[in-house]
Amino acid sequence: MIRVLSLLMLFAGSSATTVQAETPAEAEIQWLIQTVADSNCEFARNGESYPAATAAGHLELKYARGKRYADSAEAFIEHLATKSSWTGEPYWMICDGDQAPAAQWLSTRLEELRTP
Repeated sequence: MIRVLSLLMLFAGSSATTVQAETPAEAEIQWLIQTVADSNCEFARNGESYPAATAAGHLELKYARGKRYADSAEAFIEHLATKSSWTGEPYWMICDGDQAPAAQWLSTRLEELRTP
């Protein structure tokens, strides 16, 4: 519970996060989006690469529009943050020249958050 409260406090002052987290799941999702923003990685979608801040904005928009499909951080990753809803093409994180599917990258970050 303390960890969740810490996350909520973190997001209260975050400039990249536009929506206040209300539940533990929302706090984790907002943390994931902020982690993308802070990553200095590129985000590839539909054949184009975007900077991390742009990627985070895109994920924030998808979450705002598709919140009903993301009742947990895992559902957010699976339904909203892994592929284009228009083309079905997967999203990729490109960090220091290494490319990983966004689903894998986000799942790893979520596991790190949850590991004490």
